[in-house]
Amino acid sequence: MERTGKPTINDVARIAGVSKKTVSRVINRSPLLNGDTRAKVERVISELGYVPNVQARALALRRNFLIGLIHDNPNAQMVMNVQAGMLEAMRDTEFELIVRPIDRGSSTMLEDVRNFLERQRLYGVMFLPPVSENEMVAELCRELGIRYVRMGSATLDASEHMVASNDCDVVTEAVNHLISLGHRRIGLIAGPHGFRSARERRKGFENALEEAGIKLPRSLIADGNYTFETGLAAADRLLDLSPRPTAIFASNDEMAAATLHAARRRGMSVPEDLSIVGFDDTAIASHIWPPLTTVHWPIISMARSAALKLLADFFGDDGNAVEEPSLFPSTLIHRASVAPPREV
Repeated sequence: MERTGKPTINDVARIAGVSKKTVSRVINRSPLLNGDTRAKVERVISELGYVPNVQARALALRRNFLIGLIHDNPNAQMVMNVQAGMLEAMRDTEFELIVRPIDRGSSTMLEDVRNFLERQRLYGVMFLPPVSENEMVAELCRELGIRYVRMGSATLDASEHMVASNDCDVVTEAVNHLISLGHRRIGLIAGPHGFRSARERRKGFENALEEAGIKLPRSLIADGNYTFETGLAAADRLLDLSPRPTAIFASNDEMAAATLHAARRRGMSVPEDLSIVGFDDTAIASHIWPPLTTVHWPIISMARSAALKLLADFFGDDGNAVEEPSLFPSTLIHRASVAPPREV
């Protein structure tokens, strides 16, 4: 009997002798297939003239082919890097990325997230810090049955729902490097209150000084908000001190670059008069002069892994999801903004 009507995914699966899941993997360029299986399914698709109906498949899934990115982060470069990593993982699939900034301080924050998730019918969602640090957003996703991943500077959730870095340990390493060069009066430009990353980085800073037996006066700590402008104000406050610090650790590269600007404005030489260390290893760190010693935060790799975790159920068979790492160690990158203090 001659087949009538448009071919379906069931037709492709039956003729190719594979499961519908395998056909979906081929359509979405999943890396989980061997070359022979992929070639066989693609040949059947071509012979049948099968064209995937995205709307029908989304209706069957009760989800759109959308991955959400929710954030309330003042660091635009960080958000851009996250998008780059997620889009890399989603390349050659039918999934699209939809970005939604929110106000974490709003009294309606949780309801805003709920409305967004329900309205867009997302397949999965990624939360950036500090929103990711709110346990209620994870509970909301579990309630709605939406796969989620939280990014953080420390362990926040089970491995399938998390990508994290080791901020505390690597900042301790960075400050130990300054101490090893002879610095004893080291200033800190801290990150914004309410950010776990700011807390972890400050903890790492304080741990290094405590281990070295160095007392940390409160005057050597200035608060910033991960922006150039707040970093500039914080650096000015530290450099107004007498005696002023011989080194400053800034909790991200934007504030470290602002510290360099503040020092140059005073006629100071970096690193001869002031050593500077940042965090993130964004483009600005290597583009300014002198280039910044900084912590490389593998944000793109973290974001790529997060997206693959979100797609794991789609690409993988039940109980055989893609194994992606959850911990991404950061590393100290040595450049020209650090030297022994003049008096040593």
